[in-house]
Amino acid sequence: MLTHLRLRPAPRAGFPFDVPALRGVDRIDFDPAVTLLAGENGSGKSTLLEAIAVKVGLPAIGRAATERDASLEGPAALARTMTLAWSRRTRRGFFLRAEDVFGFILALQQERRVLEDELAAAEVRFEGASDYARTLGLGPYRASIGALRARYGENPDARSHGETFLHLFRERIVPGGLYLMDEPEAALSPQSQLALIALMHDAVEAGSQFILATHSPILLAIPQARLLSFDDGPVRETRWEELPSLDLWRRILEHPASVLRHLWPTESKGGGG
Repeated sequence: MLTHLRLRPAPRAGFPFDVPALRGVDRIDFDPAVTLLAGENGSGKSTLLEAIAVKVGLPAIGRAATERDASLEGPAALARTMTLAWSRRTRRGFFLRAEDVFGFILALQQERRVLEDELAAAEVRFEGASDYARTLGLGPYRASIGALRARYGENPDARSHGETFLHLFRERIVPGGLYLMDEPEAALSPQSQLALIALMHDAVEAGSQFILATHSPILLAIPQARLLSFDDGPVRETRWEELPSLDLWRRILEHPASVLRHLWPTESKGGGG
């Protein structure tokens, strides 16, 4: 498992080396089971997660491989200043950004359509051939379509986004893997977030490790996880009760009107003219 990373001094100014949470940081330690990265948008937690994904070379779900992804140019520069330490090196796992799952679904749809078109063309070619010849000629296409159907269902895009996320996790999470997830809660209801936690627990019991960047107070409450805050200066370990976002969540849940009245005054009227 990934035990810690070290960062060499920034080779230049500018992003990502001017991110306050990472400036001057020499070492970041990880829990062998679950590490949670918390912080406001732009605090650097996603940047660090992306840099680790580039450094490890994990496959990215729904996008180009991390080493060829132009959107990761900044994190890739940060990765080049990293040294990773392992208790057990693994090449299993994946890197996931919530928005990439939708691209993954589109890729599945395209792959399915291509195979079905090739099968239709093969059926024309083998029309009138013997059953044996047809079996040999059509078998590979039917087998590939059947494998997609078995793994992702008859129509993966017919599921809700949350169902697709959970199904993807169930299919892709294997024992002994490293899983980097950026805001996996984006398409998950609170109930589905609890289902994800249960999946993660089973995977951890089988030797897997998770590093999550998240805003979810539910995921941030995973018991015994290492919680790192990217707010207010260099990254540091903190506790769930000390998270600034948690206080805001609590105030909204307990007294929503008193918090939101400044943003949505009660005298406001909807509609237009």
